[in-house]
Amino acid sequence: MSLQFVMGNEAIGLAAIHAGVNVVAGYPGTPSTEILETIAKNNANRSIYVEWSINEKAAMEVAAGASYAGARTLVTMKQVGLNVASDPLMSLAYVGVKGGMVIVVADDPGPISSQTEQDTRHFAQFSKLPVFDPSSPEEAFQMMSDAFAVSEKYGTPVLFRPTTRVCHGCTSMEIPDTIPTHAVEGFVKDAKRWVIFPRASYLNHIKVETRNAGDLNDDFSRYPLNRIIGCGNKGIVTGGISYEYVMEACASFNPEADGDFVVPFNAKVFKVATPHPFPEKLALEFLRSVDEVIAVEELDPVLEDELIFLCGKYHLKVTVHGKHDGAVQTAGENTVESVKASVSTFLGIELDAAPVADKLPELPVRPPV
Repeated sequence: MSLQFVMGNEAIGLAAIHAGVNVVAGYPGTPSTEILETIAKNNANRSIYVEWSINEKAAMEVAAGASYAGARTLVTMKQVGLNVASDPLMSLAYVGVKGGMVIVVADDPGPISSQTEQDTRHFAQFSKLPVFDPSSPEEAFQMMSDAFAVSEKYGTPVLFRPTTRVCHGCTSMEIPDTIPTHAVEGFVKDAKRWVIFPRASYLNHIKVETRNAGDLNDDFSRYPLNRIIGCGNKGIVTGGISYEYVMEACASFNPEADGDFVVPFNAKVFKVATPHPFPEKLALEFLRSVDEVIAVEELDPVLEDELIFLCGKYHLKVTVHGKHDGAVQTAGENTVESVKASVSTFLGIELDAAPVADKLPELPVRPPV
């Protein structure tokens, strides 16, 4: 093991290498670009095929072909790039894959360098594919191998959704020295599997729905990075970088408490690392233990809507707050300050007045370069 100071995107790229990735294809777009660059820079023996593709659709198809042959593949793009790649993505959801296939789609709340604030978790629901939502560079490194494992276990592409602050945040991490290899079996002709005739689409659709509601849902309910912290009759559901903000906010309410404990405020935190399929069994355990919940997330009310749906499905009398009622901002990035304001109001904690700072000159406008 060696201690390295890495950017989140570097952690993702190195994690793919240590997961035995064979083929990497992508199209550059902030905040995802450094992932493919990291793999290219750390590919000294040229054992991994790496390409900047002509566009995101071509990248998806290159990776799909390699995955059909049993190669572990990685595709990289930003959130608007998934629109370009959506045609092969939707078919891949039905056809499936043989080698693990992870599609990294970096979302850009803000937006800082994008045309839209599109939320890739909706694409996971739309395409019926599993999605991982890391909250830190360290978690992204761990999740990458988990994503490949899920992809191969269920023969499906897997979406991986870091956001800008995870992609571009930096941290010191222990990186393994040994890099495993993944043997590629080669393409085995099977018209019933790889040719997506209408009848096959219908049958595969049934399999996908059964998988998502059954074994995959159960796996995600047991997944260690989906967890419930604390105790009390008020709950906070969160995921991605917003989880870090929630924990920092809760720690600030009680500086003497461990950052993982929000017990003094009569609340518990439900961290969701896999927004789709939503970990229903774990979510029900959480909902049945609280009277009131606030969903803190970027960008759209995906977790909030899942909770509202479950409350209706199981006739639970739990009040759910979030973006729909204005308890959490509906656009832009969350910050520690915005999350602290939302959570303190929800928990009935009065914040100390901010100190009055000296008048500072206005900062120059710095558009993205």
